[in-house]
Amino acid sequence: MATDSMHAYILYVKSALMRRATAEKARASERYFPNGAVCLGVNAADIKYTINEFHQAYADLTANDMLAIVEALLADAKYNEEVLCAFGLLNKFVKRHYDDRLLDRFKYWLEHYASNWAMVDDLCIKTIYLFLLSRPHLIEQTQHWAHSEVCWCRRASNVVWVKFIERKIGKEVYRLDKGLVFKNCDILLSDPDEFVQKSIGWLLKVTAKYHQNEVIGYIQRNITQFPRATLRYAIEKMDINVRQRLLSC
Repeated sequence: MATDSMHAYILYVKSALMRRATAEKARASERYFPNGAVCLGVNAADIKYTINEFHQAYADLTANDMLAIVEALLADAKYNEEVLCAFGLLNKFVKRHYDDRLLDRFKYWLEHYASNWAMVDDLCIKTIYLFLLSRPHLIEQTQHWAHSEVCWCRRASNVVWVKFIERKIGKEVYRLDKGLVFKNCDILLSDPDEFVQKSIGWLLKVTAKYHQNEVIGYIQRNITQFPRATLRYAIEKMDINVRQRLLSC
């Protein structure tokens, strides 16, 4: 793709976001990031509108064209919302295009472009979810992300699984091996990053919906290693008597 064309695509996205940006929305967004984030000042609806507008304006772009544009936009992004928009631009294509190697690109993006929990969750819950939905053979292959040196990739190793604990895919029901869930938690329970810890709680909370006794057993066996906040998040949806018993351990 020609450099001039790529520049035009990036400018289109940045300008479209800028037109909808306000200082009030920037302040509202920044409240969600206690560790800091550079926010332009657009909300989720603005990002969705920009994505749809871009696809309408450039309806002739191929899946490979879009991947190149996304990567260029990520490399040039200065604001939180530009990264989220870049991820979203790919959603239209990921279920039916690209090969398995795109999973490696996702890991690269997590390690080089993600800088807060929202970027991780958006990429995992939307883009990667759609990608894996048509490639369930790849779901378990994200576990090695837990060993990444980058905390956002380690968080993603949990978040990417929350929608696959039990998920109808076509005519079959996919069930993630709960043993892998607990193995991932073993790897990350001592992680010092608070957002990795929150992802452990999230993954266990969702897993408990289908395997509550096993999750309770896992917590009891490892209770001395559980940070209090992680434990509270993991048991949030359990019966109050169960919660009180686990919190008193």
